Amino acid sequence: MTITNPSESSQKTSHKKRRILTAEKKFQIFLEAHAGEKPIGELLRREGLFSTDLARIRQQVKEGALLRLSVKSGRKESQVSSESYEAIKRELQDKERAMADQSVELAILRKKTNGVSWDR
Repeated sequence: MTITNPSESSQKTSHKKRRILTAEKKFQIFLEAHAGEKPIGELLRREGLFSTDLARIRQQVKEGALLRLSVKSGRKESQVSSESYEAIKRELQDKERAMADQSVELAILRKKTNGVSWDR
């Protein structure tokens, strides 16, 4: 019968804390992998990555490059803040209401004149 140390069993069940790589670090890894100066396996061991991680980084770099290269040159479309949008929307509704009121007034005036011409 063997007796195990309780601290050893707890070490086996503990999980490594997941590393989050910045975009800059991912791009650096991508460049090193494509430079071909050192074996990719050495790069992966040094960074603590798997080959699937490198494949994912390559895919992300490709998607980012395609996205950036597909943007047309020239002036960028400006984005309107939600507050400005709401203010413009309210202003448009107020103007539409005023125009509707004026069209009602015009219709009433036409009825009052009963089709009489102002040229007389």
